Amino acid sequence: MPRYLISFDDGAMAHIPPEDLPAVGEAARAVARDARAAGAWIFGGGLLRQQAAIVGTDGSVTQGLLPETKAVLGGFSILELATRDEALHWAGRFAAACRCAGRARDHVRPGLLTARAAGPRRRRISRRRSSAGCSRAAR
Repeated sequence: MPRYLISFDDGAMAHIPPEDLPAVGEAARAVARDARAAGAWIFGGGLLRQQAAIVGTDGSVTQGLLPETKAVLGGFSILELATRDEALHWAGRFAAACRCAGRARDHVRPGLLTARAAGPRRRRISRRRSSAGCSRAAR
């Protein structure tokens, strides 16, 4: 069954007054509980605003851009659903709970890479693995 990533940018909830954040958090947890009860929930959570460490293909570690200088992921959910319309429904529920717009995207699981996952040009995806264990798209 297809999986979908529902995500929100870091700072998308910056317009919410601090005193409302506990209610927003509970509303988001209620949607997540509903997704679990429906058998759709795979994984999800929020991410703290911080500078990320970038790990190169050679294993080198450098400090990434500060969140203020580039859009970064603030929170996400991965749901397993039969259709994209269902994903849009759940994305709408999370957006209402979090009081901010979000994105719904197809999630490609390792080992299930297909021409469909390659995007509009329908190019083939390589199943070769890099030394770091990450799959790479053929270019």
